[in-house]
Amino acid sequence: MSQPRANARKKPARATSSKAPKTGGREARGQRFAEDVDAEVLAFTSSVSFDQRLLHHDVRGSLAHVQVLAKAGMLKPREAKALSDGLRAVEADLASGKAKIAPGDEDIHMAVERLLTARLGPLGGKLHTARSRNDQIATDLRLWLRDELDALVGELRALDAAFVELAARHVDTVLPGYTHLQRAQPVRLAHHLLAYHEMLSRDRGRFLDARGRLNRSPLGSAALAGTTFPLDRELSAKLLGFDGPTANSLDATSDRDFVVEFLAAAALLQAHLSRFAEELVLWSSAEFAFAELPDSHSTGSSIMPQKKNPDVAELIRGRTGRVNGALVAILTVLKGLPLAYNRDLQEDKQPLFEAVDVVRGSVRVLTSLVPRLVIRTETMERAAEDPALMMTDVADALAREGLPFREAHAAVGALVRTTLALARDPRTLDAKELKAIHPRLRLDHVKGLEPGGSTDQRRVIGGTAREAIVRALARARKDLAR
Repeated sequence: MSQPRANARKKPARATSSKAPKTGGREARGQRFAEDVDAEVLAFTSSVSFDQRLLHHDVRGSLAHVQVLAKAGMLKPREAKALSDGLRAVEADLASGKAKIAPGDEDIHMAVERLLTARLGPLGGKLHTARSRNDQIATDLRLWLRDELDALVGELRALDAAFVELAARHVDTVLPGYTHLQRAQPVRLAHHLLAYHEMLSRDRGRFLDARGRLNRSPLGSAALAGTTFPLDRELSAKLLGFDGPTANSLDATSDRDFVVEFLAAAALLQAHLSRFAEELVLWSSAEFAFAELPDSHSTGSSIMPQKKNPDVAELIRGRTGRVNGALVAILTVLKGLPLAYNRDLQEDKQPLFEAVDVVRGSVRVLTSLVPRLVIRTETMERAAEDPALMMTDVADALAREGLPFREAHAAVGALVRTTLALARDPRTLDAKELKAIHPRLRLDHVKGLEPGGSTDQRRVIGGTAREAIVRALARARKDLAR
């Protein structure tokens, strides 16, 4: 290694602002450098302003590391106890505000170590034996995300249950189903709401699947190559509730697949929530009037006193971009990184933290909104009476009688065109008028058209018939009970 220039230590330290920490970040850098870190550089590189939310998980990982060091003979029992007690005290002091993060604390790891050393003296420095901040942050982040993921899965289950219970109250409510936001066919409201159960069920499955791959411990990988100390990595993994240790130290310290995987699932969940939010915006408008949002989940206008705005739904819809952005940000950070750890990986936390906050907040606010949603059943059912919604039933009837479906489709298209031109309800046409449109059209094809009967013809699994919905509700409740 090349030696420093002879006059290097004679140069005065670079000027730093009055806000510069007394330590200059030297705890993490050691004595390798002749100058303290520039104040602006320290501010630019510091992560403690946001990674302090990892405090509990940092301490938890350190407590496990203490036990493993003790087992390896690197700590005497009294030292291990003193370190463990000191770590718990540091966490309590920081959580209560008795101790403060200092400007020179580059990250939460160094803040904890500084306070621990202030409490225990040189013994505090033994904690970092056989460990790097590289495997430490990888462990902390997995522990934190695992807890957040578990909480989110529980909250998703509660939202899903709210949808299912609202569906159970509206098995007999019929409304128009839409494609291209144009009225298409009548469906039961329960069927519509159970579509969100299907989405949320898949979302839960994705999060649980991601959790399985997340649940490996990087602790003991050290900086990138493992450690020379005889650490029992199986023990530290077990103490932290992991399924086992990671298998490759290079991968363990640089892997953020678990962040990407969570964010991909979160982006899709937020898209599902946004779709429902959009329907709330539409349904609560005067043009639809299918639903009314509770006052507790609405806002007013500063100038128009009559307004009742769906701001909660709009913000769920709008914040979807932040979750999508977090996913793209992390993928972009990772795409050009050589092995192993690079400081770019510090940029994983803020997007992840924000995405978790947005997704969990959206789930919680919808969980409280859905049971209070006022459904305007009479408006829905009046809209579903539109005979155009049941024209597919006429084409199906002709096809059942042997007419090729394409010819049946054309015949009913002509029926629709004629009734629109005459401003007539197709159910009011007589036999002669029907025969003039197509020789196979009869009165019984159109006279009995009504929304409930239309839905109940669709008895297949996944259909909107009442009996199919009753079965679907039972399956949904069984799924939620697992």
